[in-house]
Amino acid sequence: MKCKINNRKAAIIGCGFVGAASAFCLMQSGLFSELVLLDADRDKAEGEALDVAHGIPFARPMKIYAGDYDDLVDAAVVIVTAGANQKPGETRLDLVQKNVEIFRSIIPEIAKRNFPGILLIVSNPVDILTYAAIKLSGMPEHRVIGSGTVLDTARFKYQLGEHLSIDPRSIHAFIIGEHGDSEIAAWSSANVSGIPIHDICEMRGFYDHEDAMREIADTVKNSAYEIIAKKKATYYGIAMSVRRICEAIVRNEKSILPVSVMLHGQYGMENVVLSMPAIVGSEGVETTVPIELNREEQEKLKASAEALSKIAGTLKL
Repeated sequence: MKCKINNRKAAIIGCGFVGAASAFCLMQSGLFSELVLLDADRDKAEGEALDVAHGIPFARPMKIYAGDYDDLVDAAVVIVTAGANQKPGETRLDLVQKNVEIFRSIIPEIAKRNFPGILLIVSNPVDILTYAAIKLSGMPEHRVIGSGTVLDTARFKYQLGEHLSIDPRSIHAFIIGEHGDSEIAAWSSANVSGIPIHDICEMRGFYDHEDAMREIADTVKNSAYEIIAKKKATYYGIAMSVRRICEAIVRNEKSILPVSVMLHGQYGMENVVLSMPAIVGSEGVETTVPIELNREEQEKLKASAEALSKIAGTLKL
């Protein structure tokens, strides 16, 4: 028997840097009136809950507490941030085996409680772990999504905004594919309020498109490595991405976000989880959204999918 969903409740599994920052963002957002934190270290969960709760007098009424798996069964969204951290010099894919093993202990606990809400995977490598969560949970694929390239896309818009001296909220562009080293900047569909990206660049006095495109894409791709080298971890940007995805879900916005989703035939890819633009609402992913890609971008996307499929095939899920 499924529990009735409480649309004002969320849960976070994993209270490290990302989980704690996400809890702080969600407390300030006003989206939820109840937030439960779970961690293998109960004291850590209790400490973070207390710390965040002490800011409630400056925000909105909310109940924040440490709990267990039984406490999350009626949550609208369960956010999984648990896992090993990416170390300096380590790629996201280097984390695969360690974090899949952690997921083998977490995801079945959620599944056996017949959880009816949305499972949002944030741990890295997010595309592979979203695939693992789908297989380990047995939940409908549309209700198991990953944070994908939502943060990469925000970084992309930020860099373009800096380059063009334009509000990044007016920029429409996506990073797609793997949330990682094989990600693709979808330049073919990038625009600023409907104006093709090259046209707006020339309007702003930039004509060396190829070099600028390469530099901006590389900066976006290497952002996490740069931040990790300087401060050992990234957490504020991804926490704000978690908040944005939760907004789309609990408000049933049907916003288009580049989340990690299982693909079945899109762009010729099958049974692989990649970050692609999708309509996100209260039921999770409604459908992916096709965007214009040139031949080179399509080939890079296929290569990204093949790399992830190869790794997924070794997991014995």
